[in-house]
Amino acid sequence: MWNPRALPALSGQRILVTGGNAGLGYFACEQLAGAGASVIMASRGKEKALRAIRAIHDRHPDAEVTFQRLDLADLSSVRNATEALAAGDAVTGLLANAGVVGSAERRTTADGFELQLGTNHLGHYALIAGLLPALTDAGARIVQLGSISHRWARLTPTSLQPSSYRNARAYATSKLAVTAFGFELARRLELTDSRATSVVAHPGFSLGMLTSERPGVAAHKEAPRWRQRVMATVAQGKDDGAWPLVRAVTDRSIPNGAYCGPAGWFQLAGEPTLVPVKRHARDSTAASRLIDLSAALTGVELRL
Repeated sequence: MWNPRALPALSGQRILVTGGNAGLGYFACEQLAGAGASVIMASRGKEKALRAIRAIHDRHPDAEVTFQRLDLADLSSVRNATEALAAGDAVTGLLANAGVVGSAERRTTADGFELQLGTNHLGHYALIAGLLPALTDAGARIVQLGSISHRWARLTPTSLQPSSYRNARAYATSKLAVTAFGFELARRLELTDSRATSVVAHPGFSLGMLTSERPGVAAHKEAPRWRQRVMATVAQGKDDGAWPLVRAVTDRSIPNGAYCGPAGWFQLAGEPTLVPVKRHARDSTAASRLIDLSAALTGVELRL
C-alpha cells in the first residue's frame, strides 16, 4: 500500500515541479527530494526558489534540488525553459503544479491572455507540448494539477474567451481546461502506444492555517483555535494536499488517464487515492477543441 509518510526510494528519478517555491509545489518538492529524487524547481523568481531550496536542505541536507526559471504567464519564458530542459538530462516526471487565482479585476499575461487561463492552462500546455518528444523518450509521468472547482465549469467557445470577466468562473474554467487537457493527453498517448503517462491530481481543500510551517517559505497562517478545529474536519494542510500530486507522479500503479485526489468526504481531505471525476471533464470532443485553440493561441502544436 502506498504510504505518503514513507515514500519509496526515488533515486534515479528527475522530476520537474512548476511553482515549486511555495504552497503545494514546495511541499511536493520537499517530499520528492526527501525520498531521493532529483528535483527541478521551476518558478519565476530565483531568490524565492533559492530560499525554498534552502528550506528543503534544512530538512534533507543531501537533497538534490536545482532551479529553472519559468514564467508560465510569458510564452517567451516557457520557450526558453523548454529549450533548456530538452537539452538537459532526461525528465522522468513533470508535475504541472503552478497556478494563480485571479483578482476581482481582469488581469492578463505577457501575451494578452486572461491570467488564470493563460497561466494555469496555456502556459502548461505550451511547456508540455514543447517537451513532449523528450518526455515520451523518457517514459515520463505527466501530472497536471486539477481542482474540485472543475465541477462547476463547462468548456465552450464563450467560456474560454468570454466577453465579460468573473473571477470564480474564470478560475473554474481554467481548472476544467487543465483537467480536460490531462485526460485527452492520456487518451492520445495511449492511442500512439507512447511510453509516457498523463494523470490529473487535485489537492482537495488545502488551507494555510492547517499547514506545517517552513520558515521563510510556508508561514503558518494564524486563526482562532476553534476555527482551526472546525476546518480540520473538512480540510487539510498544503503539506498533506501535496500527497495526491506526489503519488500521481511517482506511483506507477496509478494508470494513464487516472484522477488522483483525497479519499475523504467530497474529496476534500484524506489519503491520496483514485477518485471519480465529472463526466464532462472527459469529453474528448470538447477537449480536442480546447487543444486546437491552445495550439492556435500559443503557437505550439501538440504532436499527437
